[in-house]
Amino acid sequence: QVQLVESGGGLVQPGGSLRLSCAASGILFNIYAMGWYRQAPGKQRELVALIRSGGSTNYADSVKGRFTISRDNAKNTVYLQMNSLKPEDTAVYYCNADRYGMGYWGQGTQVTVSS
Repeated sequence: QVQLVESGGGLVQPGGSLRLSCAASGILFNIYAMGWYRQAPGKQRELVALIRSGGSTNYADSVKGRFTISRDNAKNTVYLQMNSLKPEDTAVYYCNADRYGMGYWGQGTQVTVSS
């Protein structure tokens, strides 16, 4: 049974930081591309950051220079370090594991950026 469990969300003030974690089980983690997506109320789910099995990364333009995705294959965990957070970063953040179009999703974690 595949499980992706996100943690680390919460309420933070503008300019603050959070680190999200996603622990995977039931998959051969190191061969999967891992991504973080987010969905704000009334908007479509969008890709925030992606890290491939080889370690290469991609970021949405809106988060470049502020967010960093990383993975620890020994711990089957992917992270999203989020700095300089803005109110427009408020959303439910989802972890995704993908290999050749076969994907799995976590349940999501809420991130709220507000003063």
